[in-house]
Amino acid sequence: MTAPNALPKTVTSLADVALLDAVAKKLETPCGNGSMLWRIWGQGTPVVLIHGGSGSWVHWCRNIEALVARGRMVCVPDLPGCGDSAMPPNGSDGDALPVWIDSGVCAVLGSAPFDLVGFSFGAMVSGLFSVAYPNQVRRLVLVDAAALCPASLTSVGLKPWTHLTECPEKTAAHRFNLRRLMFARDESVDELSLNLYVTGLQRDRLPKRRLPHSDILRQSLPGVGCPVWGIWGGRDVLFQGLYSSIEPSLRLAPHFNNLTVIEDAGHWVQFEEASRFNIVLQTILEN
Repeated sequence: MTAPNALPKTVTSLADVALLDAVAKKLETPCGNGSMLWRIWGQGTPVVLIHGGSGSWVHWCRNIEALVARGRMVCVPDLPGCGDSAMPPNGSDGDALPVWIDSGVCAVLGSAPFDLVGFSFGAMVSGLFSVAYPNQVRRLVLVDAAALCPASLTSVGLKPWTHLTECPEKTAAHRFNLRRLMFARDESVDELSLNLYVTGLQRDRLPKRRLPHSDILRQSLPGVGCPVWGIWGGRDVLFQGLYSSIEPSLRLAPHFNNLTVIEDAGHWVQFEEASRFNIVLQTILEN
Protein backbone atom coordinates (compact mmCIF):
# COMPACT_ATOMS: atom_id res chain seq x y z
CA MET A 1 0.00 0.00 0.00
CA THR A 2 1.01 3.62 -0.50
CA ALA A 3 3.44 5.02 2.06
CA PRO A 4 2.56 8.50 3.36
CA ASN A 5 5.89 9.93 2.20
CA ALA A 6 5.05 8.94 -1.39
CA LEU A 7 2.21 11.46 -1.53
CA PRO A 8 2.49 15.21 -2.15
CA LYS A 9 1.95 17.15 1.08
CA THR A 10 0.07 19.84 -0.78
CA VAL A 11 -1.71 19.64 -4.12
CA THR A 12 -1.23 22.83 -6.11
CA SER A 13 -0.66 21.62 -9.66
CA LEU A 14 -1.75 19.04 -12.20
CA ALA A 15 1.62 17.35 -11.64
CA ASP A 16 0.67 16.80 -7.99
CA VAL A 17 -2.65 15.26 -9.05
CA ALA A 18 -0.82 13.04 -11.53
CA LEU A 19 1.52 11.86 -8.76
CA LEU A 20 -1.43 10.99 -6.53
CA ASP A 21 -2.92 9.01 -9.39
CA ALA A 22 0.35 7.28 -10.21
CA VAL A 23 0.93 5.93 -6.71
CA ALA A 24 -2.68 4.82 -6.13
CA LYS A 25 -3.59 1.17 -6.15
CA LYS A 26 -6.35 0.79 -8.76
CA LEU A 27 -9.10 -1.81 -8.63
CA GLU A 28 -12.00 -2.35 -10.99
CA THR A 29 -15.31 -3.63 -9.62
CA PRO A 30 -18.46 -4.58 -11.56
CA CYS A 31 -20.80 -1.92 -12.93
CA GLY A 32 -23.29 -3.38 -15.40
CA ASN A 33 -21.39 -4.51 -18.47
CA GLY A 34 -18.42 -2.35 -17.49
CA SER A 35 -16.53 -1.51 -14.32
CA MET A 36 -16.24 1.02 -11.55
CA LEU A 37 -12.70 2.25 -10.89
CA TRP A 38 -11.44 2.60 -7.31
CA ARG A 39 -8.23 4.31 -6.25
CA ILE A 40 -6.75 3.30 -2.90
CA TRP A 41 -3.98 4.83 -0.81
CA GLY A 42 -2.53 3.94 2.58
CA GLN A 43 -3.44 1.26 5.06
CA GLY A 44 -5.39 1.03 8.28
CA THR A 45 -9.03 1.71 9.09
CA PRO A 46 -10.81 2.32 5.78
CA VAL A 47 -12.54 5.56 4.85
CA VAL A 48 -14.51 5.79 1.60
CA LEU A 49 -14.79 9.21 -0.06
CA ILE A 50 -17.65 9.81 -2.52
CA HIS A 51 -17.22 12.72 -4.94
CA GLY A 52 -19.80 15.23 -6.12
CA GLY A 53 -21.73 15.58 -9.36
CA SER A 54 -19.81 16.27 -12.58
CA GLY A 55 -16.69 15.20 -10.73
CA SER A 56 -14.38 12.30 -9.97
CA TRP A 57 -11.90 11.22 -7.32
CA VAL A 58 -10.06 14.53 -7.79
CA HIS A 59 -12.70 16.32 -5.71
CA TRP A 60 -10.70 14.86 -2.78
CA CYS A 61 -7.17 15.44 -4.09
CA ARG A 62 -6.26 17.83 -1.25
CA ASN A 63 -7.53 15.52 1.50
CA ILE A 64 -6.02 12.12 0.68
CA GLU A 65 -2.50 12.68 2.04
CA ALA A 66 -3.77 14.01 5.38
CA LEU A 67 -5.91 10.91 5.90
CA VAL A 68 -3.14 8.51 4.90
CA ALA A 69 -0.78 10.30 7.29
CA ARG A 70 -3.25 9.58 10.11
CA GLY A 71 -3.13 5.86 9.40
CA ARG A 72 -6.14 5.52 7.11
CA MET A 73 -6.77 3.38 4.06
CA VAL A 74 -8.39 5.89 1.70
CA CYS A 75 -10.72 4.40 -0.92
CA VAL A 76 -12.07 6.75 -3.58
CA PRO A 77 -14.20 5.52 -6.49
CA ASP A 78 -15.24 7.33 -9.60
CA LEU A 79 -19.00 7.04 -9.37
CA PRO A 80 -20.77 5.18 -12.20
CA GLY A 81 -21.28 7.57 -15.10
CA CYS A 82 -18.39 9.79 -14.01
CA GLY A 83 -14.63 9.85 -14.51
CA ASP A 84 -13.18 6.45 -15.39
CA SER A 85 -16.25 4.40 -14.42
CA ALA A 86 -18.90 2.91 -16.70
CA MET A 87 -22.51 4.02 -16.88
CA PRO A 88 -24.88 2.34 -14.43
CA PRO A 89 -27.36 0.15 -16.30
CA ASN A 90 -30.20 0.72 -13.84
CA GLY A 91 -30.71 4.48 -14.06
CA SER A 92 -29.04 7.86 -14.44
CA ASP A 93 -29.54 9.44 -11.02
CA GLY A 94 -28.24 9.01 -7.49
CA ASP A 95 -30.65 6.23 -6.52
CA ALA A 96 -29.08 3.98 -9.18
CA LEU A 97 -25.61 4.12 -7.61
CA PRO A 98 -25.68 2.57 -4.09
CA VAL A 99 -25.89 -1.00 -5.41
CA TRP A 100 -22.66 -0.51 -7.38
CA ILE A 101 -20.91 1.13 -4.45
CA ASP A 102 -21.95 -1.87 -2.36
CA SER A 103 -20.53 -4.38 -4.84
CA GLY A 104 -17.40 -2.26 -4.97
CA VAL A 105 -16.77 -2.00 -1.25
CA CYS A 106 -17.47 -5.72 -0.83
CA ALA A 107 -14.78 -6.45 -3.42
CA VAL A 108 -12.34 -3.89 -2.04
CA LEU A 109 -12.92 -4.27 1.71
CA GLY A 110 -14.83 -7.50 2.16
CA SER A 111 -17.05 -7.28 5.24
CA ALA A 112 -14.92 -4.66 7.01
CA PRO A 113 -16.97 -1.67 8.24
CA PHE A 114 -15.84 1.72 7.00
CA ASP A 115 -16.33 5.44 7.50
CA LEU A 116 -18.19 7.12 4.64
CA VAL A 117 -17.69 10.74 3.59
CA GLY A 118 -19.80 12.18 0.77
CA PHE A 119 -19.62 15.54 -0.96
CA SER A 120 -22.59 17.34 -2.58
CA PHE A 121 -24.29 14.87 -4.95
CA GLY A 122 -22.07 12.22 -3.39
CA ALA A 123 -23.38 13.12 0.08
CA MET A 124 -26.90 12.44 -1.13
CA VAL A 125 -25.75 9.11 -2.59
CA SER A 126 -23.92 8.30 0.66
CA GLY A 127 -27.08 8.92 2.66
CA LEU A 128 -29.08 6.62 0.38
CA PHE A 129 -26.33 4.00 0.65
CA SER A 130 -26.32 4.20 4.46
CA VAL A 131 -30.05 3.48 4.57
CA ALA A 132 -29.84 0.62 2.07
CA TYR A 133 -26.75 -1.01 3.64
CA PRO A 134 -26.95 -0.15 7.35
CA ASN A 135 -24.45 -2.67 8.67
CA GLN A 136 -21.44 -1.42 6.74
CA VAL A 137 -21.09 2.27 7.62
CA ARG A 138 -19.42 3.18 10.94
CA ARG A 139 -19.77 6.94 10.53
CA LEU A 140 -21.41 9.11 7.87
CA VAL A 141 -20.00 12.57 7.15
CA LEU A 142 -22.06 14.79 4.85
CA VAL A 143 -20.20 17.65 3.15
CA ASP A 144 -22.30 20.44 1.58
CA ALA A 145 -24.92 17.81 0.85
CA ALA A 146 -27.31 17.99 -2.06
CA ALA A 147 -31.01 17.10 -1.58
CA LEU A 148 -31.11 18.27 2.02
CA CYS A 149 -33.71 20.80 0.95
CA PRO A 150 -35.17 21.55 -2.49
CA ALA A 151 -32.76 23.74 -4.46
CA SER A 152 -32.12 24.62 -8.08
CA LEU A 153 -29.03 25.69 -9.96
CA THR A 154 -31.16 28.13 -11.94
CA SER A 155 -31.14 30.49 -8.97
CA VAL A 156 -27.33 30.50 -8.87
CA GLY A 157 -26.99 32.38 -12.16
CA LEU A 158 -24.55 30.17 -14.03
CA LYS A 159 -23.58 31.02 -17.60
CA PRO A 160 -24.61 28.59 -20.37
CA TRP A 161 -21.68 26.97 -22.16
CA THR A 162 -22.82 23.82 -23.96
CA HIS A 163 -23.59 25.75 -27.16
CA LEU A 164 -20.07 27.19 -27.36
CA THR A 165 -17.15 25.71 -29.24
CA GLU A 166 -13.70 25.68 -27.68
CA CYS A 167 -12.96 29.38 -27.53
CA PRO A 168 -12.09 32.10 -25.04
CA GLU A 169 -15.81 32.67 -24.40
CA LYS A 170 -16.28 29.05 -23.31
CA THR A 171 -13.29 29.19 -21.00
CA ALA A 172 -14.59 32.45 -19.55
CA ALA A 173 -17.99 30.84 -18.91
CA HIS A 174 -16.36 27.91 -17.13
CA ARG A 175 -14.22 30.25 -15.05
CA PHE A 176 -17.28 32.31 -14.08
CA ASN A 177 -19.31 29.21 -13.19
CA LEU A 178 -16.49 27.66 -11.17
CA ARG A 179 -16.17 30.80 -9.10
CA ARG A 180 -19.91 31.24 -8.73
CA LEU A 181 -20.84 27.66 -7.92
CA MET A 182 -17.85 26.18 -6.12
CA PHE A 183 -15.81 28.88 -4.40
CA ALA A 184 -16.08 31.79 -2.02
CA ARG A 185 -13.03 33.71 -3.22
CA ASP A 186 -11.71 34.85 -6.61
CA GLU A 187 -8.19 33.59 -5.93
CA SER A 188 -9.44 30.01 -5.56
CA VAL A 189 -9.95 29.91 -9.34
CA ASP A 190 -6.59 28.95 -10.85
CA GLU A 191 -5.22 26.64 -13.52
CA LEU A 192 -5.57 23.55 -11.32
CA SER A 193 -9.13 24.11 -10.10
CA LEU A 194 -10.33 25.19 -13.55
CA ASN A 195 -8.81 22.12 -15.22
CA LEU A 196 -10.31 19.72 -12.67
CA TYR A 197 -13.71 21.39 -12.92
CA VAL A 198 -13.85 21.40 -16.73
CA THR A 199 -12.55 17.85 -17.04
CA GLY A 200 -15.25 16.68 -14.65
CA LEU A 201 -17.94 18.39 -16.70
CA GLN A 202 -16.65 16.87 -19.91
CA ARG A 203 -16.71 13.34 -18.47
CA ASP A 204 -20.09 13.57 -16.74
CA ARG A 205 -22.49 11.07 -18.33
CA LEU A 206 -25.34 11.53 -15.83
CA PRO A 207 -26.98 14.64 -17.32
CA LYS A 208 -30.53 13.80 -16.24
CA ARG A 209 -30.00 14.05 -12.48
CA ARG A 210 -33.09 15.39 -10.74
CA LEU A 211 -32.81 14.05 -7.19
CA PRO A 212 -30.15 16.59 -6.10
CA HIS A 213 -32.81 19.28 -6.46
CA SER A 214 -35.26 17.41 -4.22
CA ASP A 215 -35.20 16.79 -0.47
CA ILE A 216 -34.67 13.03 -0.73
CA LEU A 217 -31.66 13.12 1.60
CA ARG A 218 -33.70 14.91 4.25
CA GLN A 219 -36.43 12.30 3.87
CA SER A 220 -33.85 9.50 4.16
CA LEU A 221 -31.98 10.72 7.26
CA PRO A 222 -34.43 9.22 9.80
CA GLY A 223 -33.44 5.81 8.43
CA VAL A 224 -29.68 6.29 8.89
CA GLY A 225 -28.62 4.15 11.84
CA CYS A 226 -24.98 5.22 12.18
CA PRO A 227 -23.60 8.44 13.71
CA VAL A 228 -23.86 11.44 11.35
CA TRP A 229 -21.83 14.64 11.08
CA GLY A 230 -22.02 17.60 8.72
CA ILE A 231 -19.32 19.89 7.31
CA TRP A 232 -20.37 22.96 5.30
CA GLY A 233 -18.68 25.87 3.62
CA GLY A 234 -19.97 29.04 5.21
CA ARG A 235 -20.46 30.72 1.84
CA ASP A 236 -21.93 27.86 -0.16
CA VAL A 237 -24.03 29.62 -2.81
CA LEU A 238 -26.40 26.66 -2.99
CA PHE A 239 -27.48 27.35 0.59
CA GLN A 240 -28.00 31.11 0.34
CA GLY A 241 -30.98 31.83 2.57
CA LEU A 242 -31.13 28.18 3.66
CA TYR A 243 -28.39 27.92 6.29
CA SER A 244 -30.90 27.93 9.14
CA SER A 245 -32.43 24.74 7.74
CA ILE A 246 -29.21 22.68 7.58
CA GLU A 247 -28.82 21.61 11.20
CA PRO A 248 -32.54 20.97 11.84
CA SER A 249 -32.55 18.75 8.75
CA LEU A 250 -29.41 16.88 9.85
CA ARG A 251 -30.97 16.36 13.28
CA LEU A 252 -33.53 14.11 11.65
CA ALA A 253 -30.78 11.48 11.72
CA PRO A 254 -31.29 9.57 14.99
CA HIS A 255 -27.59 9.73 15.85
CA PHE A 256 -26.69 13.20 14.59
CA ASN A 257 -23.58 14.56 16.30
CA ASN A 258 -22.49 17.94 15.03
CA LEU A 259 -22.43 20.43 12.17
CA THR A 260 -19.22 22.36 11.51
CA VAL A 261 -19.38 25.44 9.28
CA ILE A 262 -16.03 26.51 7.81
CA GLU A 263 -16.29 30.23 7.23
CA ASP A 264 -14.96 31.91 4.09
CA ALA A 265 -15.34 28.70 2.09
CA GLY A 266 -17.72 27.89 -0.73
CA HIS A 267 -19.34 24.68 -1.89
CA TRP A 268 -16.07 22.83 -2.64
CA VAL A 269 -14.97 23.39 0.93
CA GLN A 270 -12.54 20.46 1.12
CA PHE A 271 -10.55 21.95 -1.76
CA GLU A 272 -10.80 25.68 -1.05
CA GLU A 273 -10.06 25.37 2.69
CA ALA A 274 -8.31 22.01 2.68
CA SER A 275 -6.18 22.54 5.80
CA ARG A 276 -9.13 23.50 7.99
CA PHE A 277 -11.35 20.85 6.46
CA ASN A 278 -8.75 18.13 7.05
CA ILE A 279 -8.49 19.02 10.73
CA VAL A 280 -12.27 18.94 11.15
CA LEU A 281 -12.60 15.63 9.33
CA GLN A 282 -9.75 14.04 11.28
CA THR A 283 -11.39 15.09 14.55
CA ILE A 284 -14.66 13.49 13.46
CA LEU A 285 -13.05 10.26 12.31
CA GLU A 286 -11.09 9.92 15.56
CA ASN A 287 -14.17 10.62 17.71
